[in-house]
Amino acid sequence: MHACSYQFGKLSPLTHTISLISSRFILFSSACSFAHDSLCLNKLLASSTDIASISLHFDQIDTPSIHQWDIIIRDISASSQPEKSLLFYTIMRRKGITPSMHTFPSLLKSFSKSQNQNPFQLLPHIVKFGMNSDPFVRNALISALFRSGDVELARQVFDESEQTDVVSWTALVDGYLKTGCFVEGLKCFKEMRVKGVKVDGMTVVSVLSAAGKMGNIWFGRSIHGFYMETGRVKWDVFIGSALVDMYSKCGCCDDARKYFDEMPSKNLVCWGALIAGYVQCNRFKEALVFFQDMLIEKVRPSEFLFTSVLTACAEIGALVQGRWVHGYIDRYKLEMNSRVGTALINMYTKCGCLNEAFMVFKKLSGKDVYSWTAMINGFAMHGDAIGSLNLFWEMLSSGTHPNEVTFLGVLGACAHGGLVDEGRKLFAMMKQRYGLVPSADHYSCMVDLLGRAGYLEEARKLIEDMPIEPTAGVWAALFGACMIHKAFDLGEYIGKQLIKLQPNHSGRFALLANMYSRCQNWDSAAQIRKLMKDKGVKKIRGCSWIEVNGAIHEFTAFDRSHSESSSLNEMMESFIVQLTFAASAPDCSLFAFDVDIE
Repeated sequence: MHACSYQFGKLSPLTHTISLISSRFILFSSACSFAHDSLCLNKLLASSTDIASISLHFDQIDTPSIHQWDIIIRDISASSQPEKSLLFYTIMRRKGITPSMHTFPSLLKSFSKSQNQNPFQLLPHIVKFGMNSDPFVRNALISALFRSGDVELARQVFDESEQTDVVSWTALVDGYLKTGCFVEGLKCFKEMRVKGVKVDGMTVVSVLSAAGKMGNIWFGRSIHGFYMETGRVKWDVFIGSALVDMYSKCGCCDDARKYFDEMPSKNLVCWGALIAGYVQCNRFKEALVFFQDMLIEKVRPSEFLFTSVLTACAEIGALVQGRWVHGYIDRYKLEMNSRVGTALINMYTKCGCLNEAFMVFKKLSGKDVYSWTAMINGFAMHGDAIGSLNLFWEMLSSGTHPNEVTFLGVLGACAHGGLVDEGRKLFAMMKQRYGLVPSADHYSCMVDLLGRAGYLEEARKLIEDMPIEPTAGVWAALFGACMIHKAFDLGEYIGKQLIKLQPNHSGRFALLANMYSRCQNWDSAAQIRKLMKDKGVKKIRGCSWIEVNGAIHEFTAFDRSHSESSSLNEMMESFIVQLTFAASAPDCSLFAFDVDIE
């Protein structure tokens, strides 16, 4: 604690500098009388979330008891500024107050919530005051050490504990699982059961979360059946939320919906898990319907939920609903952090509103690599290669380092803008300056860039020199270039390679058949179609959405169930006739088959 003691002054100056608006809560005269009412003070400290008002009232007490110190430390550690609890602890020690068994769990909780804070500095204090054997302090220390990333020390504290209970084991299992050590966490869960420690609801929540993150539906169903269906663990809103989250993350949205409906009461967490699950399963329209149902139930959305909803809006072009979310954030003066801002930028760019996306980007404070990347990709998506590159250089000037996705955006912009030299430089920069290892997607972008510009041999050599096995996407990028430049011999070779790589992908057969049609090799085109039929490869029907007056309309190929399908088909036929007469599509062979590059 000595490292931070020098910056902690007296309480009164802190109260003054935190906020001048604290004076609105009480007048000085009433504050003095209030300070003598210990019961009222305890109620205030137990309920207030305003640090300035808490510290102002607390400053009126001449000799606060350890109980009152514990209350203020507890509440501040649970606030939006948990690191301030350490300040009050330092002042408490300067006043000679000895901490109690309730002091350290709250302080350790503040370490768990704060970034760049190491709970190890509290360890000497815990030992000095004999709290290291207290089970509450020990369990809080294990959790705090795991959250700070000190896995080995957390395990050491657990192993050296004289007694371990279900809370200790749960802290150990949960710590491993939350740090991504799934195998170790599940080993501890197994060991916990072997030792006869009774599993409680918190343990089940942690294990279900691990099953969801691993995508292990078999293990998740096993936990569900053994503990919940048999009644070994009592069903509550936390268990229900974990169950919905597990099934959602494993892609079983219908199961998630079933158990969601069975929950007697629903909170924001279970609504968020359900909606995020439907987004993850690409069932965007249903996700937005559930969001509307949630609002009808008067459940207030969270930051996490907004990102899921905005993602759904972006994927199906639901601009009206996306704008409503943006308006909701502004109307209720909610925090526009990087995560929500990035989701808004992504939504506006995918809905075709580049200017609105850029306005959100400019107003966003504390831009991180994700918000920069979303805007860079937005310019690239709209064909503004120069704008994308300029923003990329501006990002570097700001001191923000790009990540792999950033380079995908700028390389894609170079490909569509024909900026070959710039693309080559960026691809080299990625490896040499930032130490990022190009993935197959980056190679696809480079092959696409070189191929579009006519450098087919260079693109082919790049594929042959790849340190990893070329994926179908990489070969497909070169195949697309062969179609553009009518390099049919090379295209035939690549087309056959794609069918070998993905023999059940209908688009790969369509690519080669389309190429044969363009070079008027009708017999080969027919053979490919016959081969596709003989292998039983069926084309997945295309699906699209459109938003009209706030309503989402979904269309599937060859499906005439929509009420306006007849009039829509008539309109499309009219467009085709007009295009034909206007000679707007001189090379009609491009429409002979479905072109599926990716």
